[in-house]
Amino acid sequence: MKDRQKKIRSSLSAQALSDFYAEHDYIIKEGLIALLICAIGDLVAGVILGKMTFFLETFPGLLVMIPGAIGMRGNIFGSFASRLSTNLHIGIISPKFEMSEQLNHNIFASFVLTLVLSIFLGIVANLMCLLLHYPAMSLIDFILISVIAGIISNIIMLPITMFISFKSFEHGWDPDNITSPIIAAFGDLFTLPAIILSLFILQFLGISWILKDAVLAVIFIVVAVSFVYCYRLSDETKTILSQSSPVLLLCSFLGCSAGGILNGAVETLLTNPSLLTLIPLFSGECGSLISILGARLSSGLHSGLVEPLSRPEGEALHNFGICFILAIVIFPFIAILAETSSIIFGVAGVGFDKIIPISTLSGLILVTIMVFLVYYISTISYNHNLDPDNIVIPISTSVTDSISSLILISVSLLLLGILI
Repeated sequence: MKDRQKKIRSSLSAQALSDFYAEHDYIIKEGLIALLICAIGDLVAGVILGKMTFFLETFPGLLVMIPGAIGMRGNIFGSFASRLSTNLHIGIISPKFEMSEQLNHNIFASFVLTLVLSIFLGIVANLMCLLLHYPAMSLIDFILISVIAGIISNIIMLPITMFISFKSFEHGWDPDNITSPIIAAFGDLFTLPAIILSLFILQFLGISWILKDAVLAVIFIVVAVSFVYCYRLSDETKTILSQSSPVLLLCSFLGCSAGGILNGAVETLLTNPSLLTLIPLFSGECGSLISILGARLSSGLHSGLVEPLSRPEGEALHNFGICFILAIVIFPFIAILAETSSIIFGVAGVGFDKIIPISTLSGLILVTIMVFLVYYISTISYNHNLDPDNIVIPISTSVTDSISSLILISVSLLLLGILI
C-alpha cells in the first residue's frame, strides 16, 4: 500500500503545474454546482418548515425530531452514495447501472438501516422532550410518524441516489463531488413532505391505542427479523450494519440535540425571521460541504492518494483548500438567498449588511473545525480496518448539524449586538 501511494504521489508531483490547477479548478466547479443545487433544496425545505405551524402545534415535540429525520436521510444515503462512488472508482460495481449482488446487498442494507434508525429516532425525540420538559405527543406517535416517513423517503431516495451516482460517473463527473450534496438536497426536500404525509396517514387512520400498540409490535418484529436476515446475508451487509448502526444511532441522538438547541433559541429566531430561513440553508450547506470532503478523503484512502498520517499532508491539504474555497463562495451566497427570500415573502429581515457577515463568519468557523475532525475520523477508521464510507459522512454531518446551530446562533447574537 505504501509503495503504491509513493508511486502515485511521485506521478502527481511530476505533472505540470497548470494541469494541477486545472484539475482542482474542475473539482471546485463540480462541488460548487452541487452546493448551489443543494441550496435550492434547503431553501424549499425552509419554506415548507415555515408552513408547518399547524402540524407543529397539533403534534407537540415534532420540531425536536425534524433535524434528526433530515440528517438521517443524508447520513444513510450519503454513505450509500459514498460506497457506490468508491466501488465505481475501483471497479467493483459496473458503471453501466447493472443490478448485481453487491448493489442489491447495499440497497437492502440501506433500507434496513432506515427502519432501525426511524424507530430509534422516535424514541430519542420523545426522551429529549421529556428531559427538556417540552410538551410532547406519545411515544407510539413519535415512532409511527418516524417509521412511516422513513419508508416513504426510502422509496424515493434509493432510486434517486443510484441514478445520480451512476449518471455522474457515466458522464465523467466525480461522484465524490456530486452525490453527497445533491442527495442531501433531495433528502432535505423530501423528508418534510414525507413527515407531513405520515401525519395525514396517522390522522386518516384514526387508529385506537390498542390498534396502535398492535401496529407497533408488528413493526418491531419486522424490523428485528429484517436486521438479523440482513446481518447474515453476506460479509458486505454484515460490515455495513455492524459499522454503520452504532454511528447512525449516535447521529440520531445528535440530530435530536440540534432540534433541542433550535427549540431553546426559538424566541431569538422569531425576533429575527430571516435567520429562520438561513438555518436550514446554513446547516444543509455545511453538511454537504463536509460530505464532499469526507467522500473525497474516503476514496483517496482507498485508492492510495491520501495517506492515513497523524498530520494531514499533500492531497489531504489540497482537499482542505478546496473546501475553504467553496466555503468562501457559498456562505455569502446563502445569506443573500435567505435575506432575499425573506423580502419576497414579506418577512422582516436583519439586512444584507448583517446576515452576510453572520453566515460567512459562522461558516468559516465551522469548516475550520470540521476539516480536521473529518480527516482524523477518516484516518483513524481506516487505520482500524473500518470502512470510512460507513463512518465518516454520518458522524461528520451529524456533528455538523449539532454544532452548526450553536455556532450560527452564537455568532448571530454576537454580531447583531455589535452591528445594531
